[in-house]
Amino acid sequence: MNILGTNRFSIDPTLIMGTYCNNLLCKIYNPNYSITNNAIKLYPIRNKRNALWNKLSDFDIHKRHFDSVLVAVSTEGVVEEVVEENCKRFRWNEIRDGITEEQKLAISKLPFKMVKRCKAVMRQIICFSEEKGRLCDVLGAWVKIMMPTRADWLSVLKELKNIDHPLYLEVAEHALIEESFESNLRDYTKLIHYYSKANQLEAAENIFMLMKQRGFICDQVILTTMVHMYSKACHLDRAEEYYEEIKLLGEPLDKRSYGSMIMAYIRAGMPEKGESLLEEMDAQEIYAGSEVYKALLRAYSGIGNAEGAQRVFDAIQLAGIIPDDKMCSLLIYAYGMAGQSQKARIAFENMRRVGIEPTDKCISSVLVAYEKENMLNTALEFLMDLEKDGIMVEEETSRILAGWFRKLGVVEEVELVLRDFATTTSHQRS
Repeated sequence: MNILGTNRFSIDPTLIMGTYCNNLLCKIYNPNYSITNNAIKLYPIRNKRNALWNKLSDFDIHKRHFDSVLVAVSTEGVVEEVVEENCKRFRWNEIRDGITEEQKLAISKLPFKMVKRCKAVMRQIICFSEEKGRLCDVLGAWVKIMMPTRADWLSVLKELKNIDHPLYLEVAEHALIEESFESNLRDYTKLIHYYSKANQLEAAENIFMLMKQRGFICDQVILTTMVHMYSKACHLDRAEEYYEEIKLLGEPLDKRSYGSMIMAYIRAGMPEKGESLLEEMDAQEIYAGSEVYKALLRAYSGIGNAEGAQRVFDAIQLAGIIPDDKMCSLLIYAYGMAGQSQKARIAFENMRRVGIEPTDKCISSVLVAYEKENMLNTALEFLMDLEKDGIMVEEETSRILAGWFRKLGVVEEVELVLRDFATTTSHQRS
């Protein structure tokens, strides 16, 4: 639709000069006003032949509120009125009234030693709502008014994290772009790690790309964080990509980098590749954490690969890690799954010999091995020996034993069989 109609418009030089003065006055008395391309309205030029003519002297800057800026444009004599964007401006007001009891409680729990400027922004964040504007405006106002240092930013972020505030990540991301925060590579690493724990892969990747765009050079720590993140998410291909980037740095790999990639292979069901990296570490006298060894041992144990489990168990001891009952249980279970009851029993006795008290899981693992070879009498003798030593079976062992009897169809005769077996064994030993 032609909003100009059939009337012609002309440019009045006086109005152009008036508009220039109007712009200047707006900047002096209303410095926050700016010309935008939004909400443009068109008006005919005022001239001597219509009732809208006003001289420059008629503008009373003390009485008139300038809600827009008038600009004369083009030879067609069109004036644009540019209205400010339709968004709420944040005004920094001290938090006093209109807050909930929950907010009051949160404010009262702020650390006593926290400096006043940090408490001020914490109160704003705790009581923040979208009706008040944007969080970035709150933080921007805080920077302009109170000029925080990096220590102030870190204090605020630490407190937000401690109280698990939902705006922590938004504040942390905004801090990265503030000059006063003096962001470094580790700040990006921490944020990526936080997103990684929450399994927000896309957000973490965005922060990583933002870091590179701002000229930060990747190091082994942040690349390892990316490997760890994709390892947890079971994205082996992405984990391998970042692992290759670590190797391209030309620096010796540390145990965290190795460990993250080993875990990626374990989660992908490829323990052999994980063990290969473990051997590479051993050759360089770099030893992984006990959790990596245990995860690899569990992987072999779960698939009944007794040989692989024994190799890892030996590597654990060579690394100077003292095996605990859980590691021993995994080795015994691996032999049990492989149907090697004799080796399972030897591993069990070796555990007791070094002073490790057997758990119900260890006992049940031996029982699984006997069941696979259908050695019921030997299994019952094993359990009786444990009972004489004051070791009683618990829920898991009882469940396996009951299931075994159920398969044999002798559930009702179990008690009688156990009594006869106990009597026979007692006579033989006497």
